[in-house]
Amino acid sequence: MIGFLIKKWFFDLWDNLFKVALINLGFIASIAIPVFIPPLLEGIPVLFFAVMAVSILWCFVYLAAAALSLKAVSDYSNFGFAEFWANLKAAWLPGICLGAIVFLILILANLIIPFYLGMNSLLGLFLAAVIFWTIVVAVLSFQFFFPIRTRLDTKPAKIIKKSFVFFFDNPGLCVFSLIACIIIMVLSAILALLFPGPGGILLFLDEALRLRLLKYDWLEANPEENVPSRRRKVPWDALLIDDREKTGTRSLKSFIFPWKD
Repeated sequence: MIGFLIKKWFFDLWDNLFKVALINLGFIASIAIPVFIPPLLEGIPVLFFAVMAVSILWCFVYLAAAALSLKAVSDYSNFGFAEFWANLKAAWLPGICLGAIVFLILILANLIIPFYLGMNSLLGLFLAAVIFWTIVVAVLSFQFFFPIRTRLDTKPAKIIKKSFVFFFDNPGLCVFSLIACIIIMVLSAILALLFPGPGGILLFLDEALRLRLLKYDWLEANPEENVPSRRRKVPWDALLIDDREKTGTRSLKSFIFPWKD
């Protein structure tokens, strides 16, 4: 599945290069708000923190709308400005929710862990280690927060629960996805976030969840296979037949000069 995931992501990303770039440009414009505007308000602390908080939450709402829109690409479909605008209206709650989660994780990482380490005791070291591994699990789980919102549930509490359930059932995929996202982020930084950018990361995570959900459809149709000793023996070759046909194969020439095919 992993090999096909990378292939499908790259094909979909290339086929929707312009739209992904537009999503990335929108995010760059969004992230510019908390970077450039709040410093102009340093003389008014209340307004400074209010603008900073709203601006950062807006970035998460924007990413939630982008995730909802890119689902169409993963499903071999398309989306336009009207669809993105509609998704933006539906994205405020999951965006704010994930923003709050990320804020809590940052507090734990930057304030709570150093506090416990500063205790210079075995208890402090133990508590710091517990929080550290909690953060690791949270990051591995919540990377799929937006895809799960897009495909499985709309209620924040259930999205949080399903994020953890998905991680504990698919730890290998979650670790691989996080590594892949870090690589994409590094590549995006080199290209000034224009490509693959945040849109490329959101598309990759949605592709990963979409393909992995095929396993659960198969287990639901074959309950006798849903036992610990057999549930990992998923017939991916059979499950991916339709997707492989839709994705197809291409030569380097077809990527660079698609109109010549």
